[in-house]
This record gives sequence, C-alpha cells and structure tokens, in this order.
Amino acid sequence: MGIETGGLLGLIWLIVIVWAIIKVAKSPAGGLSKLLWILLLLFFPLFGFIIWLLLGPSG
Repeated sequence: MGIETGGLLGLIWLIVIVWAIIKVAKSPAGGLSKLLWILLLLFFPLFGFIIWLLLGPSG
C-alpha cells in the first residue's frame, strides 16, 4: 500500500470520526453522556466508533 493510499484512507477515517463526534454533539442526550461518547471516540477511535455504531445512535 503506497503512501497515497494510506493517506487517503487516513483522511477518510478522520472524516468518519469527526462525523460521529458531530452526531454525538447534536444528539438529545445529556451532557455527561455526550462527553463520555466524545472522549471514547477521541481516545479509542476504532473501538469507540464500533461501540458507538452498535449502542449510540437511537434513530
């Protein structure tokens, strides 16, 4: 995998994580819940995103 492909995949992954953080921030959940989800997404991006997809979005 070349540098260009790795860079492109990294950019796509960054966009996905930012999108998830924005969705969390705009959700009707409480402040502490939002903070915990955002911290999970920032500190554990892959694991946090998978957990968020399974448990996070309610609609």
